Amino acid sequence: MNWFKKYLLPGFVFQSVLIGGGYGTGRELVEFFMTTGPSAGYLGMVVTTIVWGMVMAVTYELARLTKSYDYKSFISQILGKGWVLYELLLILVALLVISVMASAAGELSYQSLGLNPLFGSIFMMLTVGLIVFFGTSLIEKVFSIWSIALYVVYIILIIVTWTVFDNQIREVAAREINDSSWLLGGIRYAGYNIAILPALLYSVKHLETRKEAITSGFVGGFIGIFPATLAYTAMLSQYPEIVSESIPTNYLLAQLETPVFYGFFQVILFGTFIETGIGYIHGFNERISGIYQSKGSAMPAYMRTVIAIFVLVTSVYLANALGLIGLIADGYGIITWGFIGVYVIPLLILGTIKIIRTQE
Repeated sequence: MNWFKKYLLPGFVFQSVLIGGGYGTGRELVEFFMTTGPSAGYLGMVVTTIVWGMVMAVTYELARLTKSYDYKSFISQILGKGWVLYELLLILVALLVISVMASAAGELSYQSLGLNPLFGSIFMMLTVGLIVFFGTSLIEKVFSIWSIALYVVYIILIIVTWTVFDNQIREVAAREINDSSWLLGGIRYAGYNIAILPALLYSVKHLETRKEAITSGFVGGFIGIFPATLAYTAMLSQYPEIVSESIPTNYLLAQLETPVFYGFFQVILFGTFIETGIGYIHGFNERISGIYQSKGSAMPAYMRTVIAIFVLVTSVYLANALGLIGLIADGYGIITWGFIGVYVIPLLILGTIKIIRTQE
């Protein structure tokens, strides 16, 4: 299974964090792609995939060369003491994304089970805290298994939706593209979602050569976007009504009238919220663990759970105060461009130069 750890695991870890924060609810696909035009959204996804592949390839190779597997030591390779700018942005986006997940978990528990939304948020918080406590090994296993289950569910979703609504999907997807706003949408979506990558470098310690790092990066870009393409295509069947829905995937499933699949999808979707929370919080834990290691000691296990609870409680408060649609529509703009400025652009310029100058 060494090939799995080298070529697929990094992509699955990225996609596991991305799915909940990036497109699990469908709301993000609406905001970044569907609003540029239903057919133009596909072009935006192509842009996103290319950007992800390039950034992931350079990030993985630079991390491999410098043995930088936590985000502080990695960002220091390209920003020096300016790494603190990245950390500030990461804290903000982590609170924002986990807030979105907590809000979505609450809405999902209400829409699916009729429970108080706070129940879903608290259940997510407890589960994340428990898994984070056991560290990297369990997290990698959970991400891998859930990613495979996710792919199965999304493939079933597109098959079922196409069987019922194929004419509607064909008609909407064939509409003329009137402007180039999809280009900016693809760049913005890529910049916002790729921001977490330096906090996920614990998954690339298995890479041994430049070829493995670059291949893993571009494969990871495809792994990240493929389920989104399936979900987006399925959602086109309900365009334009689906644009105003807080959880578009739930709206789509309700139109399909398949109770068994609806229930199964809710379980998988809720799991993606948990994965996203785990990914961000474990990244913070690895950063703090690096501080302990630099001082010759080990991070206490209980600290992982303490950090998880603090971040989650703060995020749940924000989720309940602001709501899902408001968080996604208003919260991503400035942070997205901030990450492009302090991570993506310096990485692609300075990181690439450093890689070229370093002999294997």
